[in-house]
Amino acid sequence: MNPRHASLILATLLATACSSTGLFEKKIDYKSADAGPKNRLEVPPDLTAPQLNNSYALPGAASVSVQQLNQQAQANLVNKNPSNVLVDVAQVRIERAGQQRWLVVQKKPEEVWPLLKEFWIDNGFILKQDAPEIGVMETDWAENRAKIPQDGIRNLLSKVGLDNVYSTPERDKFRARVERTNSGTEIYFSHRGMYETFVNEGKSATMWQPRPADPELEAEMLGRFMIRLGLTEEKAKLAAAKPDRSQPQRASVQGESIVVNDAFDRAWRRTGLALDRIGLLVTDRDRSQGIYYIRPAQSEMDKSDESGGFWSSLLFWRSQDSQAGKKVALSGGDYQVRVKAVNDSSSQVVVLDKSGQPLPASVSQSMLARLQQQLQ
Repeated sequence: MNPRHASLILATLLATACSSTGLFEKKIDYKSADAGPKNRLEVPPDLTAPQLNNSYALPGAASVSVQQLNQQAQANLVNKNPSNVLVDVAQVRIERAGQQRWLVVQKKPEEVWPLLKEFWIDNGFILKQDAPEIGVMETDWAENRAKIPQDGIRNLLSKVGLDNVYSTPERDKFRARVERTNSGTEIYFSHRGMYETFVNEGKSATMWQPRPADPELEAEMLGRFMIRLGLTEEKAKLAAAKPDRSQPQRASVQGESIVVNDAFDRAWRRTGLALDRIGLLVTDRDRSQGIYYIRPAQSEMDKSDESGGFWSSLLFWRSQDSQAGKKVALSGGDYQVRVKAVNDSSSQVVVLDKSGQPLPASVSQSMLARLQQQLQ
């Protein structure tokens, strides 16, 4: 049996036996694939970095060099005790809307950024995108090696430098989005997962498939970052406690749009997090117009032909007038997601083509369904 898959089965059994696991009780020991020798475990596809546009840079960020940010991060490493950063729970808290959670911190983005960078690196991740200009930080694919059970054989192999013989068929990556507010900063974490499956009966070849985003893992990492910001573990647990499940529906598909039960400011930020969760690249944004400019990650494009999913229907659909069923391509490759205030307590989200025109209903419905699921 493949040792990675055997390890995953054992890990699953152990997780089942400990179903009461709570916040900060999960074992996390991430290691990015790029941190070691190159091998086939780097197969999970990466995302194309969004185009940078200084029009939406964090104020003051344009004058901050990567070297300066690195120097700031190193300065923060001098004193690993974060108690001098934030100690009051009122200065850092978790807010919720449905399954979404995010941090509200009474610090400027320029102060939060080096702490965030240090957090991911200290947790075993390699950063694939470090863009303070647009407030986005993204990790590489990483393996949670804490899911591999410890046994005598693995311990022996570890001592001789062969610990990588054991692996799990899962990979995780995170994207952090930083938004400036009037009183400080909002920080959003979104998770993406992949798992490796066999593609033939002989089990001689594998491929990576996406797995659903894990809101509880996002909450776990948010809680750990709260501790990095200075909260005690007890206060962080209290702040990140699971919300009441009996909450009303927060978003519903109505016709060719989604109606979100939030004012524009919150609906705008939650829509950005939802786009991150379903793996879309935000190449630009115009908050004054309520527009996110998006495109699918290359990994989503590559899967479209095989899965026949949303992007397959977005790129191509069969012409109703064509007897031969010839595929007709949409023009361009970028699309818009527009958020518009309906009143003081609700907003509308629509999906448009590159020029801002409505997409065919048969195409937009799949996208709306995916967004609505994340906006709940």
